[in-house]
Amino acid sequence: MSKSSGQGLSNSGLPKFLIGSEGGESRELDDKDMRNISGPYGEDEEDDQAERQIVVGICSMMKKSNSKPMTEIMERLCKFEYITVVIFSEEVILSEPVEKWPLCDCLISFHSKGFPLDKAVGYAKLRNPLLINDLNMQYFIQDRREVYRILQEEGIDLPRYAVLNRDPDRPEECNLVESEDHVEVNGEVFHKPFVEKPVSAEDHNVYIYYPTSAGGGSQRLFRKIGSRSSVYSPESTVRKTGSYIYEEFMPTDGTDVKVYTVGPDYAHAEARKSPALDGKVERDSEGKEIRYPVMLTAMEKLVARKVCLAFKQTVCGFDLLRANGHSFVCDVNGFSFVKNSMKYYDDCAKVLGNMVMRELAPQFHIPWSIPMEAEDIPIVPTTSGTMMELRCVIAVIRHGDRTPKQKMKMEVRNALFFELFEKYGGYKSGKLKLKKPKQLQEVLDIARQLLAELVLHNDCEIEEKKSKLEQLKTVLEMESSLNDNQYGHFSGINRKVQLTYLPNGQPKASSEEEDSLKDGPSLLLVLKWGGELTPAGRVQAEELGRAFRCMYPGGQGDYAGFPGCGLLRLHSTYRHDLKIYASDEGRVQMTAAAFAKGLLALEGELTPILVQMVKSANMNGLLDSDSDSLTDCQQRVKARLHEIMQKNKDFSEEDYNKLAPTGSPSLVNSMRVIANPVKTCDQVHTLIKSLTCQICKRLEDPKSADLQLYHSETLELMLQRWSKLERDFRMKNCRYDISKIPDIYDCVKYDTQHNSSLSLEDTLELFRLSRALADIIIPQEYGITKAEKLDIASAYCLPLVKKIQLDLQRTHEDEAVNKLHPLYSRGVMSPGRHVRTRLYFTSESHVHSLLSIFRYGGLLDEQKDEQWKQAMDYLSAVTELNYMTQIVIMLYEDNNKDPSSEERFHVELHFSPGVKGCKDEDNAPMGFGFRPASSENHEKQTNQGSLEDLSQDEPDRAVLTEPINIQRKSPLIRNRKAGSMEALSESNTTSRGLAYRILPSSSRQSPEIKPSGLGFEGCSLVPSIYPLETLHNSLSLKQVDEFLTACCKNGSQSQFKRLKSLSAMFESHSQPSIDVDSQETPMSTPVQLNQPAAKPIWYTGDPPSTVSSAGPSSPSVAESSSNFEFNNE
Repeated sequence: MSKSSGQGLSNSGLPKFLIGSEGGESRELDDKDMRNISGPYGEDEEDDQAERQIVVGICSMMKKSNSKPMTEIMERLCKFEYITVVIFSEEVILSEPVEKWPLCDCLISFHSKGFPLDKAVGYAKLRNPLLINDLNMQYFIQDRREVYRILQEEGIDLPRYAVLNRDPDRPEECNLVESEDHVEVNGEVFHKPFVEKPVSAEDHNVYIYYPTSAGGGSQRLFRKIGSRSSVYSPESTVRKTGSYIYEEFMPTDGTDVKVYTVGPDYAHAEARKSPALDGKVERDSEGKEIRYPVMLTAMEKLVARKVCLAFKQTVCGFDLLRANGHSFVCDVNGFSFVKNSMKYYDDCAKVLGNMVMRELAPQFHIPWSIPMEAEDIPIVPTTSGTMMELRCVIAVIRHGDRTPKQKMKMEVRNALFFELFEKYGGYKSGKLKLKKPKQLQEVLDIARQLLAELVLHNDCEIEEKKSKLEQLKTVLEMESSLNDNQYGHFSGINRKVQLTYLPNGQPKASSEEEDSLKDGPSLLLVLKWGGELTPAGRVQAEELGRAFRCMYPGGQGDYAGFPGCGLLRLHSTYRHDLKIYASDEGRVQMTAAAFAKGLLALEGELTPILVQMVKSANMNGLLDSDSDSLTDCQQRVKARLHEIMQKNKDFSEEDYNKLAPTGSPSLVNSMRVIANPVKTCDQVHTLIKSLTCQICKRLEDPKSADLQLYHSETLELMLQRWSKLERDFRMKNCRYDISKIPDIYDCVKYDTQHNSSLSLEDTLELFRLSRALADIIIPQEYGITKAEKLDIASAYCLPLVKKIQLDLQRTHEDEAVNKLHPLYSRGVMSPGRHVRTRLYFTSESHVHSLLSIFRYGGLLDEQKDEQWKQAMDYLSAVTELNYMTQIVIMLYEDNNKDPSSEERFHVELHFSPGVKGCKDEDNAPMGFGFRPASSENHEKQTNQGSLEDLSQDEPDRAVLTEPINIQRKSPLIRNRKAGSMEALSESNTTSRGLAYRILPSSSRQSPEIKPSGLGFEGCSLVPSIYPLETLHNSLSLKQVDEFLTACCKNGSQSQFKRLKSLSAMFESHSQPSIDVDSQETPMSTPVQLNQPAAKPIWYTGDPPSTVSSAGPSSPSVAESSSNFEFNNE
């Protein structure tokens, strides 16, 4: 405090931050002092503008006035040149008459225990200062009945409730009938669980009563004492004295949302573990309750505004319950500050300061106007040198580094499997995915039963099946042996069983298998396990999220030097419409959560961020795909690949034409490395055998028997991985199963990066050869010719392409959603501005497919467009779409152009191949940089929005020996001295605006060359990520929209044929429309997509009159005949 007093000297030498005498830091102020400071109250009103001050008085109990949030915010408020803060001492408030209270021009006063609210009301009548929080309304806030009445009058959703007034004068309001599992209050029935709240808001003894079916009893909530906020009680009867509100219990999945407004146009929201859950307060290492920032929906933003205005409390906290797809207000607390958020302190002080100056500066003749925030309007220079406004960012991103995926396929015909398939509705779509423990237990029971029968009958025909059944049993039993205390289905070994109906049995892979095939239907059982996101993957995603901020303009003015703060500013003032989608794979969802943590400067663990911020998009193929259910085209492509790769001779010219008809340099180079595919596979198999032998020897060595490898893997588990590959790669007929090549590359890539401390011989040679093979097999599995690539791509990502098209359209059509109402947005210079961000996290198949559509779908003619030709040459040289690969689309608007002009909207397409692989430094393909032709690239060293690859960065902290722990605080270093938005001093690596190079290796060597310490968790090197490269930066929205429409039309025709044949197979009825946020089964009905609208798609019209404040409810993508819909997200 005293420090800030010294900082705040005005030109007259008076301190700007004054404390009452009780604190002992300065003498008590008398009226003469106040007149000297505040000017207008004195008789001698000189017009010396430089010395005139606006006095903000803080009138509250000293515990509140001296609290850390109040101190932080007042220190920032004092940085306004004309504002002085005076804190009323508690002694004066309690003992002195209001006539002797200090004078002020603006009063911040609020009730807490022991505060004389009546005196504060009297002071306000006497002095008539500007009130930040209305005082009379604070009487209502102390009574829950009045709070609920006001909420109801404002049309704000709240739980169904009834009031039981035990008032002798009003007996009609005291009718209570109690039964075992419900109560009836004044005729209103509440079944357990229900909530019982005292009518006094000061009484925190809230009880929740449970039904007898759940064990009965009650949970008793109270104001936090130490680490407890509630206790369970066996008492099941309601309280018989006192007045209460009874309300329906809302199922919130264990979290409450606390919202803090600063005026009607700003709110900060945090979620915390619900005190009703188990009563234990979750605290961090510093003893503070764990909370995490969350985003408010459009409807919740409207609620925040309504609460702030209805209760006339500028600074106001209230509680939201998110349940059953709706948000309900359950409590309004009045004056409340966020704790421990530098960003909130900055924003709160700025909003309050601007509010005070706007209201009072004119009457005191202080020359002041609302400063234009340069970062408020997201404007950037375009490639042509004009200034355009960023309107939309769409990114499709592959998940981060993971443990090796493992897979086993087997064809099953036993009736028990068909019964299971039918039980869980597999016949509806021909596919079934089993992930829940109960479902997996049923599969395990079948495996055990069949193995027991095989022992009795010992039928030699099914010996091979027996080994598969044993493996199925072993993998499903692995989970129970783990000490599994992690979260949900992301824990332990990620396992799932997929069943696909095969009407004519398993298709043959080669002519030799023809005789062994059986007739009749069968099920293809695919068991998958492994594939968890590693600590390195989490770091990659979080750091990429942080760097991604820098693509958003802003960071000028107060935010200079803090890259990405333009995005945070947009987000905190409701002008950033962000939705994050992820497929249902655990590694993909955790990648999305880690990215969100970095993007929005969130703190804490990933799991709560995932629950609140990431939407699962696993319904209609938007981001998920059943890679084991191949299209006819994919079956043909795989068969041709298998055939070409089984030739025991050097690749001929004919083979080059067959395998690489597009002439891709990356493919041709890999074919040259391989030369003879069978001999290369021989070498790979020999190297794998050598590897397993070395691991066996290590296991026999007592020194390394207990060695723990990266991510808690043991040598035994590592041996199992490689032994399985050794067995599966070389089949009984001595031919090679090339479908195992991606798995071999996957494993060797993982071990060279994370387990290099083992120093196993020939690992690098195995890496080199398997990578060359994988560089052919993986991309070509998605099609060999251009036509095949497009056909397979549309099968994978047609819904995603349509969604991207919708995102681009909605950006300018949906004017009423996700931005501020211009009439009520004082203090924000550009309330109409908003940026829509849509992030889609998915797996390799969708990234390959989407890139194929852009490359081969006919977006531009390479012969006519030089930039596109260069982009295609660059993509052809990219060998691998590694972890964290990004495809980014950015839409800009030129407000100076006619709304119907093609030049109004401008689209840019960017790409990064993701994480740098081993030995990539020397032969990595070079693009032309990020936004290469735009004018800001001439000043790369100072531009906050440029994403560059800093090869000279200092070693990143992730290379240190401290384990990367998901429970650690965010790596952001909060500098509390900074007087602006959250000081993001993120070490030298990321504190500059150019820091897009993620987590460089400390010695610039390949990870497999430099030993990574002892190989323990978190000690392996985290590879860096390639910077974004611009593929094209002068597309019109019309071009892109017409291209996407054509892709959808062509794709839907081929998909319609496939789905029609599938429907006929099962003679099933078409399913109802599927919304992207619904939790239904995967789509199995034809996709019919609409034709372009009559109006030009780039035309900006008026917002639809039917749009509610929460946005349209699930507007259809298609015409009325369509069976495929997206909602407005």
